[in-house]
Amino acid sequence: MKDNLLGMGLTDNIIEPDEKVTEKMQQELADLQKKLAALPKDGDDLTRLRLQLDIATQFVALDQKDNAWLLARRLFDEFIKLSSWQDAVETCDVLYAADQDDSIIALGNGVWLAVTFPVDPTLSVNMLDHIIEETPQESDGGAVAAATAHYLADLRASDEKQRDSLGFLTGNLLASVAYRHSGYKDREMIDMWVERLELNQPDKFLPRLGMMLDIIVGEKWWVDRDALRNVLPEDAGSFSE
Repeated sequence: MKDNLLGMGLTDNIIEPDEKVTEKMQQELADLQKKLAALPKDGDDLTRLRLQLDIATQFVALDQKDNAWLLARRLFDEFIKLSSWQDAVETCDVLYAADQDDSIIALGNGVWLAVTFPVDPTLSVNMLDHIIEETPQESDGGAVAAATAHYLADLRASDEKQRDSLGFLTGNLLASVAYRHSGYKDREMIDMWVERLELNQPDKFLPRLGMMLDIIVGEKWWVDRDALRNVLPEDAGSFSE
């Protein structure tokens, strides 16, 4: 049957599954661009910026990573001007996924914002998981990031259901880091490891995370951290001074 199809030239019109997915994503990108073009010039700024962030996300999905970076990098500055911290962190996630020279810088800036401001804990955990992936297995950096994720899951969960589900996730994340760091699987050994590394003391591990981010970002901070600390909400649960 295959030979007959080849002979009839019918396979020229057969679309592979991956091609169908790509075509669908391209259509979604076109739809987003049409929506953006249709927005009124005097419309809401955040609506326009968030639509552009969706476009940047779609660029990443289509492997148009240069385009994603160029668009999202500009959006980050705009979200910061509007004090839209959640959107700024989501933009950093896109910039990290764009896999450019400064993507690790974007991650560092995004994690600082995600920990400093009370944004969605699921997003914060996702950003900290990127830090874990980027750190060597034998270093304490992944442990500090995992402990922070577990802390934020409990601190910022919107309700008990989210606290339980996200806490279960971050607890497993912390356990997996303990295993790769020291080979511990037993709960008692993991608890001892947590205590030894002071991962149950936010006043100890948050400053350590801050120092890690200083190393990652260096002189390429995209935000004025001192100025932003002055506008922190009381329940931010952020880095110490």
